[in-house]
Parts: sequence; C-alpha cells; structure tokens
Amino acid sequence: MRGVGRGAVAVVLAGVAVTGCKAELDTGGSATGSGGGNPGAGARGKAGSALAAVDSLTVKGRAPKTGYARERFGTAWADTDSNHCDTRDDILKRDLKSVRFSDGECKVSGGRLDPDPYSGKDVTFTRGSSKVDIDHLVSLSDAWQKGAFKWEPGKRIALANDPLNLLAVDATPNRSKGDGDTATWLPPDKGFRCTYVAGQVAVKKKYGLWVTGAERDAMKKVLGGCPDQKLPTGGNPTAAPSRFHAR
Repeated sequence: MRGVGRGAVAVVLAGVAVTGCKAELDTGGSATGSGGGNPGAGARGKAGSALAAVDSLTVKGRAPKTGYARERFGTAWADTDSNHCDTRDDILKRDLKSVRFSDGECKVSGGRLDPDPYSGKDVTFTRGSSKVDIDHLVSLSDAWQKGAFKWEPGKRIALANDPLNLLAVDATPNRSKGDGDTATWLPPDKGFRCTYVAGQVAVKKKYGLWVTGAERDAMKKVLGGCPDQKLPTGGNPTAAPSRFHAR
C-alpha cells in the first residue's frame, strides 16, 4: 500500500489519509468483501468521516440517460477559476511530478504520474499522447442520471471543472471505468480505493447528487474497511461565473 505522500493522492484529496481497505473487486468490477454478505452496509463512521457522510446522501433509482451530452456541462476544461489556464492544465500541474511547460507556467508539455493512483504504475505524460487522462471521479453521465439533469447550466459547468472532482490518471484503467459508480467500478490499485470512494462521496454530497441503493452499499463496504477516512473538502464554488454557458 502506498501512503499519502504519493503524487496525486496527497494533493487532490488533501487531508485524506489512506488507510487499510478491505474491499475487493470481483470479476464484474463491483465492490465486494472478502466474505459473504455485505458486512460494511450497516457501518457508521465518526463525524467528519467519509463513511458517516454516506448516510447523508439521498438514495433513489437511476434516472434515464435521455438528453445527456457532454455539451450539457459546457465547453471542456473551461477556465472557471479565472486563472488564465484551462482546467485540464491546472490538474496536470497539480498532479504530475517533474512538470514541464511550453508556455510560461500554464500549458503543461510533460511530466510524470509517480505513481498513477489507479494502477500504481509510473506513467509518463507528453502533450499529444493519450497515456494520461483527467478523470471525473463522479462521471458527468452518472451525475446527469442522479440529479444533474435538473440543474441550471452554471452548476453543471462547475461540476465538470471542480478540482474536487478531477484527477490525472493512467488512461488505460480510466477508460475501463466508463460512467461507472462505486457499485460497478473501483481502481485496480486496492490501496487507493478508500481515497477514491471518499472523493466520490464528497462530490455527491457537495453537489446534492443522489446514489442508488447498490452504490450506497458499495460505498459503505469499501469505507467500512477504513472508517476513519476523512471526507475531502474544498474545490470551486458550485456555480460557474455567468460568462460560461452550456446548452
């Protein structure tokens, strides 16, 4: 298991300790325990923990995907924090080591994930290569089906560009995730799963997104193995500046 000093983990989820996770990933990609039943489903965490925060999430069925399109969340990587760098470069700069720039200190041309939080491997980033993705911890499609379809455009734009919901990762495991939630996909690196799930809980709580029953149970199962895992906080406001638009 890797500690919180590892590149992206220590930065993106500041203050979140990586502790022992007992959840496993079955052949279908869902969170399962080492034994039968669902031992974590009834677990309750301390105040301020990600486990405790799961109980504050609304549980509902998944809404239809009808009407979803990436454009509903605005132009990709909009500079919603007005620092004159697009969101993708902001996250690369935050999560990579040995960062190189092609344009001052904004446009990232190279660097390393050392290690990648999803696979545990070292991955080299070179602009123009597809080896590193910026993942939405809560995918935009999942968000759409769990409440975002009802939001004002400014809130959807904010979610798509919120650093709390973004992480630089190895493209290969990320693309196996698709729009999966905790019930259907977890990072291959088991040492990162508690931090990963805590991040999803934090985003869903911050934006008022709901979870399915299976998703809630999977979150509690993973976090039941690390009940002191803190709930991440921070990121950008939940509404983008009015100059940004989405259809």
